[in-house]
Amino acid sequence: MREHWLIQPEWSWNQPNKHDPTYVHEWVQSLHTMNNPPELLLYGAPLSRSSISVSGASLYPMEFRRIWKGFATYNIEKNIDLSSFLVGDAGDISMHTTDISLSHDRIKQSTTFLCSKYPYTRTCMIGGDHSTTACAVRGIQQAFPDETIGILQLDTHLDVRDPKIMGPSNGTPIRQLIEENIVKGENIVNIGPHGYYNAKPLVDFANKHHIKIITLKTARKAGVIQTVLHALKTLSEKVDRIYVTVDLDVLDISFAPGVPASTPGGMTTEELFDSLLEIGSHAAVQHIDFVCLDPSKDTPVNETVKIGGYAWMQFVTGCVLGKIS
Repeated sequence: MREHWLIQPEWSWNQPNKHDPTYVHEWVQSLHTMNNPPELLLYGAPLSRSSISVSGASLYPMEFRRIWKGFATYNIEKNIDLSSFLVGDAGDISMHTTDISLSHDRIKQSTTFLCSKYPYTRTCMIGGDHSTTACAVRGIQQAFPDETIGILQLDTHLDVRDPKIMGPSNGTPIRQLIEENIVKGENIVNIGPHGYYNAKPLVDFANKHHIKIITLKTARKAGVIQTVLHALKTLSEKVDRIYVTVDLDVLDISFAPGVPASTPGGMTTEELFDSLLEIGSHAAVQHIDFVCLDPSKDTPVNETVKIGGYAWMQFVTGCVLGKIS
């Protein structure tokens, strides 16, 4: 049990309208003050020292919370208010200053602690670089050892580089999980690869282990939403719980400049936002993360951070829609 690694973020909850919240910062509650178990549990993994490229993604959990004051709890398109949905923020996992392996272990153990204490609550981890995903999935597997985990990955990259060469970096989490027999390749679907950003040996590894690669062009031909729905259906028929990992580099660089590995030719924000509505509403999705957003590379108007906040809001809206359907 590693509850003491979960640190209350510097950003403080200021709830002048706590009984009738209209903005996100008034609505999300500190987990430590909640009387009832949350329906969605947030926690941050502010680590980016393990990134292949220089990254300030460790700053994102804090900026993610700061942006809440710009979002209302009401979704005008769906005519739904989210404020009755219980969201608890456990804070950020304390990262070691220099020891990446120790930081990874803290993410794993903190995830195990949270999932064990709240076994019926969905979790949402805010990264951090993509190396944090492998740690969180290890923690979930430890909390639910008799259950099979599937992964839906929205990403430009396959993230199957060899950790023996690269170390446990943000380019290796999917391969780590496969080689550790935590997740089978056949239970992984990656939607979003495109262009010239995955070397052929990495594609060969993915094919050898039966990872389902759906290029963005293929997804668009079938319809991105239909592709996401089919992936969720296929996975839910084979696994007990689905972990969704959203690498923000899945977005086109014109939409998300504040992402270290952003590329031209990626998803539009509309495609991602609509996908997250469906993901949130699917009962088998019990875990999600948002990773690889670097506020230090963002525009002066916080363009990418706002997109990340909107993406999370769409997922939550999906959760609520799934609950009432």
